[in-house]
Formats: sequence, structure tokens, C-alpha cells
Amino acid sequence: MKQIAVIGGTGMTGQCVVDHALQKGLSVRLLYRTEKTVPERFKGKVELVQGNVCNLDDCKRVINGVDGVCVILGTRNKLDATTELSEGTANIIAAMKANNVRRFSIVMSTFLLRPISEVPAVFHKLNEEHQRMLDLTKASELEYVAVMPPHIADEPSSEYNITFEEPAGRMISKYDLGKFIVDSLEQEEYIGKVCAIAKKMNKA
Repeated sequence: MKQIAVIGGTGMTGQCVVDHALQKGLSVRLLYRTEKTVPERFKGKVELVQGNVCNLDDCKRVINGVDGVCVILGTRNKLDATTELSEGTANIIAAMKANNVRRFSIVMSTFLLRPISEVPAVFHKLNEEHQRMLDLTKASELEYVAVMPPHIADEPSSEYNITFEEPAGRMISKYDLGKFIVDSLEQEEYIGKVCAIAKKMNKA
């Protein structure tokens, strides 16, 4: 893999994705909405494509010619009901198929792996949207890695666990999450899997 598209690369986790991809020597094409959201350190190092994930043509432009796609869509802490994330996911999948790009990693909430009774009510509407994203991902017939982190912490990298179809823990470093989102694109054991990621806790 030589070039990736990153969609959602200006947020906390997305920036870690871009940083890690650049450290690996990958070429990065970044979809962004407004200039003010693009970190200065990306300019001159990343190919910038202005647009909106809810516009299919914008998705096609950012995905054209890449080897893989990293999707880190978020609501910037807004918990209201929305369909923007699933609309964006549908556009990304359609753009990948149009450009014959097969492989992508995509981030959703680990709450999808817990009974609804364990999910705080304030997250229910957003969780419903993440479920729509997951349904689209599984039905895409593409080579996906569905990444499900718990609380994303602004703390240093550490060892972490990956589990399939069940929660891995309570917290993950944003740096470790960003690393896995990129690295998993080339790790066959994670393709077509729902992967929970969490910091490895020391046993007492």
C-alpha cells in the first residue's frame, strides 16, 4: 500500500491517522471541509481535497487512484440524532466501487458491542447511526476493518488488545487507535472483522 485517502482526518483521532501514515512513508490524500480545520503540519505533506463526505462527487475525487481508505467520521461531540455519518459511509462505499478501491478501515463506537441496557441513554441516537454505518459496511462486499474503540484518551501510546465482536476494554490512546486504523489495512487477520481495541491493563 502506497497511497491512502483519509476521510475525517482533521479531528483528534484523524490527525493521528494522518501522522502515522506519513511516518510509514505513505502518501496521504485528505478530504477536508474548511481550511481552518487543517493542521499547519499537514500542509505541504498531504494532498488536500476540499469537499464534503455527503457529496458523492467529492468522495470520488478523494478516493480516485488510492490503495486504501481510512474513515474516521465524527460529530465533534454532538450527540443529536443524525444521518450524516451513514450518508457519508454510503457515499464512500459507492466512490470506492466506482474507483475500484477495495480496502477500507472505518471507526464506530464500541457501544455497538454492548447490550443497549449498558449504553447511556444520551448515546442512543448516535449509536443508532453507528449501527447504520456498520450495516452498510458489512453489506458493502468490500474488504473492511470495522474498528470499535471505547473512550479515546489523549495519552501516550501503550500496549493494547484487539478482540473480535466483543468489547476489549474501557480506554484507548488516540495514538494507538490512529496506528491501528492505518496498519490494519495491510493485516489480513483483521479484514472483514469487527475489531474492538483497548489499552492492555496490568493485572493486579
